[in-house]
Parts: sequence; C-alpha cells; structure tokens
Amino acid sequence: MSKSLYDTLGVSQNASADEIKKAYRRLARKYHPDINKEAEAEEKFKEINAAYEILSDSAKKTQYDQYGDSMFGGQNFHDFAQGQGGANLDDILRSMFGGGGMGAGGFSGFSQGGFGGGFGGMPDLDVNAKITIPFNVAVLGGKHSVSYGGESFDVKVPAGIKNGEKLRIRNKGKSFQGQRGDMILSVDVSESPEYERVGNDLVKIIDIPLKTALFGGKIKVNTLYKEITLKVKSGTKNNQKFRVKGFGAMNRKAGVKGDLYLKANVIIPSLEELDSDLVELMKQKLPGDENA
Repeated sequence: MSKSLYDTLGVSQNASADEIKKAYRRLARKYHPDINKEAEAEEKFKEINAAYEILSDSAKKTQYDQYGDSMFGGQNFHDFAQGQGGANLDDILRSMFGGGGMGAGGFSGFSQGGFGGGFGGMPDLDVNAKITIPFNVAVLGGKHSVSYGGESFDVKVPAGIKNGEKLRIRNKGKSFQGQRGDMILSVDVSESPEYERVGNDLVKIIDIPLKTALFGGKIKVNTLYKEITLKVKSGTKNNQKFRVKGFGAMNRKAGVKGDLYLKANVIIPSLEELDSDLVELMKQKLPGDENA
C-alpha cells in the first residue's frame, strides 16, 4: 500500500516523530511562499502542511497508516491535491478527516474518532466549493457552468437564490470504492450596476426628464423581466419611488416574487440646452428667495 504522505515529507514509514518534525521544518522553509517565488511553491507548501498535520498527530497517523491512499481515491497525495481544480484543498481535507480549528501548518484540525461523516472507515466523499454567479441569474434562475477535477458541467440555479446559500449537486464529489459523494456549492452573487436587492425586493434608479416630472407623462423602463411603460404623475420629486408589483426576486419559500421599486432621478437640463427666452422667463417667474 502506497504511503504518499510520507513521500511528501521525504521520510520513511518508520520515521520517528522527531524525524517527521525536522523534515517538515526543512521543507516548509524551502517552499514557504514568502521565500520561494516559484509558481509551484505555494501548492507544494500546502501539501507539506497537510501531510504534517496528519503525520504529526498519533491518532490521525494511525488512521492514515490503516487506510493509506484509499482515502484519496487510490491516487498519491500530490496527484490528488493537484486534481482538485478550483475546490479548496483545506475544505476537502476537513470533510475527509472531520474536526475544526486551524493546525500549526495552516490546515484545519482532524477529529480523533475517525473520518468525519463516515462510518466503518468510509471517508466523507462530499466536497465543498464556491461559485460566483451573475446577479441576473440569481434573480431569474438559469444555468451556470462549473469546472472541477477536470470535469465541466452545468448547475441549475433556482430563481431567487441569495448570496451565501448552498447548492448540493448530486454525484459530483469524490469517488471511493464505486461510490461517489456530492458537491456542496457556496453561492456568491455578483453585484449589479443597475439593481440593489433588499430581501426579495429590487431597487433601480431611473432617469426622468424635468418636463415629465413637472407635468407628468410616460417613460419606457427596462426591467429584468421585460420592458414596461411607467406612468409618471405631475409633480414627481427627485428620489420618489414607484412600485411595480411582482417584478422583484422570487421568495423561494413562499413561491411569490417581491416587488421592484423604481427610484426617480429627475434630470435638470443645463441652461445651454434651454431657449434663451425661456431662461429669462424662468429668472423672472420661478419662485425663490428674493432677499438672497
């Protein structure tokens, strides 16, 4: 049975705790990103820390000595680490060994009682990863492409998903003895240059010409769903809000959409754009502080 964690530290399987510690310190100094600027140094440094985190703890070392590289799908640890794509190696190791807190090498600690979430020596095959989806897709729903471990696939994004929510993708996790776990995706929603989301409601600033604000009229507004015609009442003030029912984000629990609030930005034309006679008339007739 291959013992690739020992290979990572360059020690034999019979190495003492002191020999393991010395090997770790020597390699950690050699590959520390602050010292070694080579492209591969950071990944190598992570592998070294992970190997030491396991082999420096007697309980974890006993588990690894028993199961070996079967917990890495039969690959050596280097190939396993390199094949995780954009997934976080720290999260994967945490899910495999369980536990919490940060170890001396910068990786999460491992439980003393066995593989986290498993039984009878079966490791937890689920993996954790993050995806960033566009604002519009989060509101409307749709598909988003994900790449992991050399595999690309589309994920169905439900309408109304919020920042920080998780999606479970079946059978896209690690493989072990003919079984495959799931992928748990933590969703990060990109900000929108047009919309602000408040709960399940959306807020959008719209430009309204001064004439329309003063005397009323209609303007066309693009929303995430379709173009609408907004009726503007005379005397509309700057920052006044118009409510459009059902044009917000989906409330996934209630099964109904929030509302869209259109916030008026009244456009004041420059004097150069106005007729000179109108400018003079405005000077005479517009209300103001006569004593200023």
